[in-house]
Amino acid sequence: MSRINQLLQFLQDNPKDSFIQYALALEYIKIGEPDTGRQYFEQLISNDPEYVGTYYHLAKLYVQLNEKSLAESCYENGIAIAKKLNDTHSLAELQNAYTNLKMGISDDD
Repeated sequence: MSRINQLLQFLQDNPKDSFIQYALALEYIKIGEPDTGRQYFEQLISNDPEYVGTYYHLAKLYVQLNEKSLAESCYENGIAIAKKLNDTHSLAELQNAYTNLKMGISDDD
């Protein structure tokens, strides 16, 4: 059974589990299905806006899809959530990635 099939089974058993949705999004992106990954990330943000790790990965995906304005907005929303949750690790990661995007610096550089 593939990882995606396992995660889909877990999701069927626990449809509101944010981690499973997050993991599914990452797996779909990993196998070259960014649109499906995007759907899971966007649904996750809609259903659980405080699942802060989603913002970093969704913004990165937007960058890959050449949707810079969506990436910027996603980082800004993630930064606000991280501040609200007092999640300093996520806050630093999001701020750094946002600054790099604004400066045109790729994480690959």
